[in-house]
Amino acid sequence: MTISLPDADWRARPGLDGLLAALGAADGLARYVGGAVRDGLLGLPVNDLDIATSIAPRDVVDRLKKAGIKAVPTGIDHGTITAVLPDGPVEITTLRRDVSTDGRRATIAYTEDWREDAARRDFTINALYADPLTGAISDYFGGIADLEARRLRFIGDAAARIAEDHLRILRYFRFLARYGDNELDSSAYDACVTAANSLMALSRERIADEMLKLLGVAAPVPALRLMIEGGILRPVLPEVTMAGVDRVEGLIAREAQAGEPVSALRRLAALLPPDASLADQVGARLKLSNKARKRLVVALEADGGQDQPRALAYRIGVEGAVDRLLLDPEQPLTAIATLDGWSPPTLPVGGGALIERGLTPGPDVAKALQQLQRQWVEEDFPDAERVGEIADQIVSKFQRARQ
Repeated sequence: MTISLPDADWRARPGLDGLLAALGAADGLARYVGGAVRDGLLGLPVNDLDIATSIAPRDVVDRLKKAGIKAVPTGIDHGTITAVLPDGPVEITTLRRDVSTDGRRATIAYTEDWREDAARRDFTINALYADPLTGAISDYFGGIADLEARRLRFIGDAAARIAEDHLRILRYFRFLARYGDNELDSSAYDACVTAANSLMALSRERIADEMLKLLGVAAPVPALRLMIEGGILRPVLPEVTMAGVDRVEGLIAREAQAGEPVSALRRLAALLPPDASLADQVGARLKLSNKARKRLVVALEADGGQDQPRALAYRIGVEGAVDRLLLDPEQPLTAIATLDGWSPPTLPVGGGALIERGLTPGPDVAKALQQLQRQWVEEDFPDAERVGEIADQIVSKFQRARQ
């Protein structure tokens, strides 16, 4: 039976027909590859669209320019060009074969052999190609059968594939979490365990990217438990233990009950010990952005506050408040509902209004404003009329104290 890629909205993206025509898809020079094929066959949403082509990179650029399509040489030294379409980018990569590898990078040569390109990929389910016009699937290593069985299998010898690129250890567990639904391939798992120390040779950015992708899948816990049992993360994230996986499991349940969207960063916070200083150190080690590091720290800070949900959100931001409330199993989930669609308001009274009420300009103004803000927050952000009443009371108190 011939397997074909089903029609779907993503195949009708604006500008895609023109791109395929420019790449000579009608002549068999271009095919969809990787995630689009894999997820398309499973009926899952397709976000990233990749095209493989037998056309040399420089020729790809020329063809796109002639067709009026913006071409960005994002990885031209490795054969990848990004075409910018109205609905987003499409990566186009020339067929390749490995000349040499050292676990971190590969020296490649271009080829026109589709099977040779497939053979350098990591998993059988990632080595599926689809004709853009007919949808016909090219499957060189049994990827369709593995996809149907939810079985994750390396192409060829697992240890050899990992030696080519150490990141495949982490990719194995990410793909296992998303697509694996069968018995673990013991030879693949053993190869990952044996090679775990090789993760130390990878850039921390690549490790962080894979870990966040893993934590972002719907059900990462079984894969995380396998990683802890096998000591996979010990060389690069020794802080992560089974207790962290238990916290992630609890968080995922609370996310679902509260109807909150998945946050990989929040799950990373759960995976780490509940120590804001340590989380900041890990964030720095993984070279996370300053924004991401700050979110980890805010989520795990133990500031001793007993704020109500909106008061907490006013102080540390809605995102930070939701993170904290979800991470704390003692907090009722109803607290999160009070923040749905809520934005911290601005105090409707300033120092000038207090002076107009008779407060003497000077240090008292700042102190009075602090008291006013504190009571306003404690009263759950009442309207301007009530704020005016509070302001009158505070000004009166300061005036009496000065008499």
